Amino acid sequence: VQLVESGGGLVQAGGSLRLSCAASGSLFSINSMGWYRQAPGKQRESVAVISSGGVSNYADSVKGRFTISRDNAKNTMYLQMNSLKPEDTAVYYCNAEVRTTWFSASYYPYWGQGTQVTVSS
Repeated sequence: VQLVESGGGLVQAGGSLRLSCAASGSLFSINSMGWYRQAPGKQRESVAVISSGGVSNYADSVKGRFTISRDNAKNTMYLQMNSLKPEDTAVYYCNAEVRTTWFSASYYPYWGQGTQVTVSS
């Protein structure tokens, strides 16, 4: 299973970016997916998660500014980030709970390599 993020970059405060996370490989089914971020010197934190049915939850710090979505047919997840702030600067990682085979009911977590988001003031 591979998760590949894209869409990061440098943006001024108040600007927008859209991150994508494409899953490929042995994907029998994908349960929840989520975006996490890690700023220098800080622990990785949850930004937003979305269930297979489309139910989403957000960190308080991004509510009203970020929107998570997914296209199950394309095995792809998105994060629309608006009104970006310098404190949003971090490496953003995608995560997916994946069931890889029909004969195992277990889901395992997989991570992407991360994409840098830098917001200048």
